[in-house]
Amino acid sequence: MPSHNKKKKIKSITLIILILSFFLFIIITFLPKTSSWSQSEEVMKTGNEFVTPIMDKVIETVTPKQKLDVEEYNRRVLALAHKSIEQETIKKTETPSDVNIIRNELSISLDAAENATSNTDSSYENSPWPPEAPLPLYGAILPFKRIVAYYGNLYSKQMGALGEYPEDIMLGMLDDEVKNWEEADPTTPVQPALHYIASTAQSSPGEEGLYTLRMPDSEIDKVIAMAEKSNSILFLDLQIGLSSIQKELPYIEKYLKMPQVHLGLDPEFSMKGGEKPGSVIGTMDANDINYAANYLSNLVRENNLPPKILIIHRFTNKMVTNYQNIKPLPEVQIVIEMDGWGPKALKINTYNQTIYPEPVQFAGIKIFYKNDIKGGGDIMSPQEVLDLNPKPIYIQYQ
Repeated sequence: MPSHNKKKKIKSITLIILILSFFLFIIITFLPKTSSWSQSEEVMKTGNEFVTPIMDKVIETVTPKQKLDVEEYNRRVLALAHKSIEQETIKKTETPSDVNIIRNELSISLDAAENATSNTDSSYENSPWPPEAPLPLYGAILPFKRIVAYYGNLYSKQMGALGEYPEDIMLGMLDDEVKNWEEADPTTPVQPALHYIASTAQSSPGEEGLYTLRMPDSEIDKVIAMAEKSNSILFLDLQIGLSSIQKELPYIEKYLKMPQVHLGLDPEFSMKGGEKPGSVIGTMDANDINYAANYLSNLVRENNLPPKILIIHRFTNKMVTNYQNIKPLPEVQIVIEMDGWGPKALKINTYNQTIYPEPVQFAGIKIFYKNDIKGGGDIMSPQEVLDLNPKPIYIQYQ
């Protein structure tokens, strides 16, 4: 009896195991492929094809891609035009009125300039600023910071503060101006900069007959060291004479590949008609500026750099032609800088004639320590500059 009971018990256990195995097979066969088990099976079947997306998500969680603060960007861009997001939202619900913008060639007499004033509050609503432009890539300096720069060349004491004063004194003066701007507009951090003339227009043709002199690398390296010492960014400025942007940019490309180095172009010394620099005011077209912007854009993409800034000097309308065709890019922010000199009223009028009616992306202005006070008077204060429409986001001192 005990042996018979034992055999009967074994048969019962075997039957139970077979029944459980059958139900387990049914469950496995028809189980939805959403369970943790089925994922493990899928990993076994497909290997990295399944693992890779999970790893990507883990990496993105640990080191998320930084993105532009679009809301803050828009708020600051509108503030430069003396506008706000709230005002623009209300405006979109109203029927826009036609605005006639004067785009006549600049013709300034000192008598007329004495009566010139900055754009008044009543003009802000219908201002062409801010213009449409693509959002920049993350890491863009503008409009999150205002740039305050010292301009010049180390070979000359006549071309600006950079080169006129010993390094320590010059950097101390720049620091003082940065503090002045921080006090004038506490809402906008200030980025110090050095703006170095890397090729200077000449009165003689030189060996190549191009009326321009390129600075040696040793001089540019000195300014890079100065910029690093003062936590400044650096602009390399080109006065191309009878040369071309296409020919000159490769000479400074290795510097433009550096994240802290940006570009300036001076149409005043771009002599399209073959004249000697200084004999007439030169010019650049939108095609020239777009070429430079695309050149910088390629460097940004190829070298994984933050967006570049391109400064274009201007104090007459003809210095920049076909402005409406200039195309800012996500990789390149464009600033048109009014660099005319003279009494305050004259500078304001020039700004209103060359910058205000022909918006590109951002505006800048140059302050001359010496030329602006010829005939008496003072240089424009930060507050007077901030009263301009649009507010300059790039300030250059010469």
